[in-house]
Amino acid sequence: MPYIMGLLVLFSTTVYPMGEQSITVIPKNKIIVVTAVGDCTIGYDINFGYPGSFNEAVDTHGKDYPFQNVAGIFKDDDLTIVNLETTLTNSTERANKLFKFAGKPEYRDILPSGSVEAVNLANNHTYDYLQQGYADTLSNLKAVNVGCFGNGIKLVKEVNGVKVGMLGYKGWTDDSRIRTEIKNDIAELKKQARVVIVSFHWGVERSNYPNSIQKNLGRFSIDNGADLVLGHHPHVIQGIEDYNGKIIVYSLANFVFGGNKNPGDKDTIIYQQEFIVSPSGKVQVGDRKVLPASVSSVKYRNNYQPVVLQGEEANRVIDRMKTYSQALEHGIQ
Repeated sequence: MPYIMGLLVLFSTTVYPMGEQSITVIPKNKIIVVTAVGDCTIGYDINFGYPGSFNEAVDTHGKDYPFQNVAGIFKDDDLTIVNLETTLTNSTERANKLFKFAGKPEYRDILPSGSVEAVNLANNHTYDYLQQGYADTLSNLKAVNVGCFGNGIKLVKEVNGVKVGMLGYKGWTDDSRIRTEIKNDIAELKKQARVVIVSFHWGVERSNYPNSIQKNLGRFSIDNGADLVLGHHPHVIQGIEDYNGKIIVYSLANFVFGGNKNPGDKDTIIYQQEFIVSPSGKVQVGDRKVLPASVSSVKYRNNYQPVVLQGEEANRVIDRMKTYSQALEHGIQ
């Protein structure tokens, strides 16, 4: 079962005179639903070999295949955000590093097919094919009207009449440089958007608990006006913190993940949150849901097709999330 936390609704009234009569008008709050998932590598490393790869799966089954089991969830929300941990390019010049990911340019269609509207690019794989690969990725995202943010790019999208701003950072260090950048960027976006969401690529791979850098940067972002903080990079789930009434999701784990043919830990989550924006512009947190999921719809390998879990498997992942969250100072209960 999904892990669901409380609902908060705000009302305000204004009375307008009409001659000898008057009517009471109740300005309506605007509610938007945001969905977030973790690392999406819609491509692979050619050194892995084509058989059994993400590319083979998509080339065989079509571009609707990766998000097929969750597209309905994403279509029912107002904004879906993922961490795009790959390039979309035909370039052949690669970075000098261990893992280098690329998807075919036409794989750009996978994102709108799955109702993904925005992607974070501030991670350690968007330059795997150097500057040309990065430029190609930006062009391919623009071609299918998928917004991007991170690496200095700020994104503002109007969602159901509410402007939402998005920022992305590589959060490897906690120092004055990144703190100044975060503070200034949030302040700038607050002039344009009611809701500001900050994504971080941070933490230690395969660790289920955030380190001090993650906690410091996440809380600093909330203190400076962020309305939601999303984390990724560890490739496994981490806990969720309710800090001063705002949420920090420390690691969303993998999702549509072409970076590993058979990861040992296939557990992941889909995080959903309502933002309730009053007529005066005040932003409050509404429903929050954690949907337990797996990166694969089969257990014996990664078939690159995430699925929401049910029954005992769902309860098992939710129990993991509760354990990791309750270990945090402000962890959700």
